[in-house]
Amino acid sequence: MKHGKKPTREQRIFLISKGYEVKCYLVVKNTSDELVILNKETGQTEIVRRF
Repeated sequence: MKHGKKPTREQRIFLISKGYEVKCYLVVKNTSDELVILNKETGQTEIVRRF
């Protein structure tokens, strides 16, 4: 499994707008269509779509 990185300011604003608690997530993959995030506590990855 890939290691996540701290989200940038733009990614933090995006995650807050989608209802995520920024402190609990790391960014694994950032593309123009989606943002793949990793939950620090559970270790599960989630895909957040950008529309």
